[in-house]
Amino acid sequence: MASRLQLPSDDAVDLVVTHANIKSFSSHVRFSLETPVESAKEKLWRKCGTSVDSMRLELYDDAGSKVCDLSDNLRPLGFYSPQNGYRLHIIDLDPSSVTSGGWLDDTSLVEKYKISEEAYNKLDRNFRKFKEKMISQNPPSGESKLADSYMEDLCANIKVGDRCEVEPGGKRGVVKFVGRAEALGPGFWVGIQYDEPLGKHDGMVKGIRYFQCLPQHGAILRPDKVKVGDYPERDPFDEEEI
Repeated sequence: MASRLQLPSDDAVDLVVTHANIKSFSSHVRFSLETPVESAKEKLWRKCGTSVDSMRLELYDDAGSKVCDLSDNLRPLGFYSPQNGYRLHIIDLDPSSVTSGGWLDDTSLVEKYKISEEAYNKLDRNFRKFKEKMISQNPPSGESKLADSYMEDLCANIKVGDRCEVEPGGKRGVVKFVGRAEALGPGFWVGIQYDEPLGKHDGMVKGIRYFQCLPQHGAILRPDKVKVGDYPERDPFDEEEI
């Protein structure tokens, strides 16, 4: 019987990764075709939170038709003949998983603590009083004097969906927001979804939703810190010690 293993010359493939429980989750990941399915699951676990033992992988072609289940953890990915642009779909089999129930998609499902305006104002110490005190002692300057068009020119070549690299640190990700964010200050800002959990939030800042991403994957910063271009996601399995 002929083997299904077909390795292209570069021995690697770029796949779109989606998750059954996290509708907002989508990532482009480059895999070596020699990587065992179990190692690929470990890599995906760090991105989505689904454990290796609870993860089932399905492969779809670029037309959306299912090709197969990646059912053998010991097989290399190349055995299943994935092609560039194919989709790797994650199924979480654990009903008690953090990804189940839509918690990571719909934050409205999380019960929030509420306090009335009257009760808040009666507190001896609260953030609002602290902020008013600091402003009275240190009148705002610098950023508050910036024009509403501050750094708008730097956003001319930055658009949502662009791959990017952020300095300092060389962190990589995808542009998810470009525009003004009055809560952060005058001028233009860029929202980033990092490939790894290197951010500070999930796209919500100061109670305002600018974009949606996984927790600790989001950041909003000035456009002079963002470089867009061919910045593929780094593969920790390709790093070799010298």
